[in-house]
Order: sequence, then structure tokens, then C-alpha cells
Amino acid sequence: MVYSMTAFSRCELSTDQGNLAWEIRSVNHRFLEPSLRLPESFRSLEGPLRERLRKEFARGKLEVTLRFNPSAGSDSTLQVNQPLIDQLLTAARRISQQMDAPCQVNPLEVLAWPGVLAGSKMDDGQLIPQASALFEDAVTALKTQRAREGSELKRLLEERLEAISERVASLREMMPGLLTAYRQKLIDRFNEARLELDTTRIEQELVLLAQKMDVAEELDRLDTHVAEARHILSGTKAMGRRLDFLMQEFNREANTLGSKAIDSRSTQAAVDLKVYIEQMREQVQNIE
Repeated sequence: MVYSMTAFSRCELSTDQGNLAWEIRSVNHRFLEPSLRLPESFRSLEGPLRERLRKEFARGKLEVTLRFNPSAGSDSTLQVNQPLIDQLLTAARRISQQMDAPCQVNPLEVLAWPGVLAGSKMDDGQLIPQASALFEDAVTALKTQRAREGSELKRLLEERLEAISERVASLREMMPGLLTAYRQKLIDRFNEARLELDTTRIEQELVLLAQKMDVAEELDRLDTHVAEARHILSGTKAMGRRLDFLMQEFNREANTLGSKAIDSRSTQAAVDLKVYIEQMREQVQNIE
């Protein structure tokens, strides 16, 4: 199945102790890069959550945020970790003594230090499992949206692949006629210049031209790339990197076709192919 790397999910749950809300934003990235923002009371979840994300997703930058708002009836008195504050201030004074122009310690920065400020003790035995279960719902919702958008990306890619196949087939049928037309064009030029026709020389020129404009190999490779792309899209594993590499191969063959073009029709065919390939390349950047 094709999965997009661009998606968003949000899941909320109201509990006796307060309201839990998970938000997961997923955007394009070459590798899997999860970033978690959790309240201090939920830090024990970070390791298991990262492992869960690694098992579920292969690529994408994931911004995971948990918000917890204690209920109005709960004891929300703030508590400070005095021993930790004493250690921070002692360390700050030692550093200040080594500086030419020390600055004053900002109390708000001290309060922002992890572990300094906390609310009243919550019921971890109940709230942590609830947050974990809600996280699973958010992951499922995110994957569902990635699959939904991936299905649309697959449709767009298949349309471009079909267009490439049709263009390759028409170009293959066109090539013999292009050579015949060029032969007649060469004869007409000799006639217009009132030069004596050297049949042997003309045939030699046509043989050299046929070798130069022979694109059968490039057309065969394009057909092979189309078949491989369709095979990849029908798979179940992460496919973004494989498709990205294949787009480079597509582009290489299209460039070669353009360099061998001898008239406006073959040139236009090469341009059309490059347009289709570029459209696919842009969409492939979104695929996991």
C-alpha cells in the first residue's frame, strides 16, 4: 500500500483527573525523525512511544505533542523541587565567578528547567495507561490519513505512467516514418540545389543518421521503468526511496531521447515525457 508522509491526527480524552489530547503532525523527510513533546509527568512514556513509532512508520518527520489540562476539581497546586533549584543556583554562581561580565540569573529560566516545577502528584496508575491507549488511537488515525492520501498519490502516478507508456508507443511507431521523411527531405534539398544525386552517398548519410537517432534502447528501458514502477506501487513495503531512484532513471532516458530528436515531433515527445516524469518526481517526494 502507498502511504503519504503528509498527515495530521488529533485525539482527545476526558478523564477524572483532566483532559488528554494527542496531536501528531507528519511531513516529508528522508528518514524517520520523531520529535516528542510531553509534560514532565508523562516522561516515562517517551521511550515506548518512540519504539512504537519506529515499528509503525518508515519515513517522515513526526511532531508528537501531548497536552494535559487538569480538571477544575483537581489539586493543581504548583510544587518546586528546592534541592534541584539549590544545585542550579550554585552552579550558576560558580560560572559567574569565571566570567568578566556575568548576568543575573532569570527566575523564569530556572523554573523552566526540567524537573524544577511540577503540579501535584497525579494518579500515574490510571492516567499513564489512558494516555498510552489514546496515543494508539492517534497513531491509527494518522496512518489512516497517510493511507488515504497515499491512495490518491498512487492514482496520480498511475495516470502519469500510463501517459508515458502511450507516448513511448507512439514514438516507437513514429520512428520509421521520421527516417523516411528525412530521406525525402535530403533528396529534395539536393534537387533544389540542382546537385547531382549520389545515391550511395545519400544512403551512407541515412545509415549514419539512423544509427544516431536509434532510440529503441531508450524506449525499451522506459517501458521497463514503467513496469518496475507499477510493480513497486503494488507492493506493501516502504517505496518512496525506490521510486525516487527510478525517477532519476526515467529522466536519464528522456534526456537521451531529447538529444537524439531530429524533428519537432520527436522533440515534443521528449518534452512531454520530461513533463510527466517531473510531475511524478514531485509526487514521489511525498511517499513514505
